[in-house]
Order: sequence, then C-alpha cells, then structure tokens
Amino acid sequence: MFTVEQIKAAHSKVKSGADFPAYIGDIKKLGVTYYETFVTDGHTDYYGENDYKTTSPAKYIPLIIASECNKEQFKADLKKHQQGKTDYPTFIGISAKLGIEKWTVCMEKMTCTYFDKEGNEILVEEIPQN
Repeated sequence: MFTVEQIKAAHSKVKSGADFPAYIGDIKKLGVTYYETFVTDGHTDYYGENDYKTTSPAKYIPLIIASECNKEQFKADLKKHQQGKTDYPTFIGISAKLGIEKWTVCMEKMTCTYFDKEGNEILVEEIPQN
C-alpha cells in the first residue's frame, strides 16, 4: 500500500490549484481511493483498498473555522485558486475564514466535495482528468 511519504512526493509537484488534477492522477496510481483534508490543521486521512488508512500529520498551527459559511465567496476564491492566482497556504486561510471545515476527494467519482462545520455539502466539483 501507499505511504504518506509517497503522497508527499506527489504533492511536492503542486504549486497552485491548477496542478491539482495531475496530483490526483498521481496519488490514484499509488492506490489512494479517497481522502479527507481538514482545514483546521492540514492533516489528511488517506484511504485505500481493504480498509487501508494512513494519516498525514498536522501541517500548521490550528486555524479557527468560521461558524457561518460564505458559500458564494468561497466559490469565487476557489476559482481564483484553481487558476493559479493563490498559493495553498493562502487558500487554506481563505477556506477557514469562509467556513470550510474539510474537503473530500473520491477517486472513483473523480469529485472533490467541500463541507462546512455542520457537515453540509457546500460544493461538489468534478476533477478534470488528464
């Protein structure tokens, strides 16, 4: 099965949101079937076949996630990030301020789903395939 180190190596190629589809393709090849990234501290739970799970450590000091989600502003800022106009740390800070608690990526469906603190789906996006 895959390791956090292998995933880190794939992630090291990501410079902006524009690189996200290639990253997903890389970790899918490693055997990742699903993952959840938590905005509060940046840790991610990665899942594979046969109930395999590994977790990356926290990446930064915990952020406070806003109680209210500003869905429309998040969509606008996400689009900017995907166009390469913001880096990952900036995107994380924006997500916290706008009430995004986590996102999940499903390799089978090739979707990325963003959630608020209440567990509500805020946005479901299809991931472009290379």
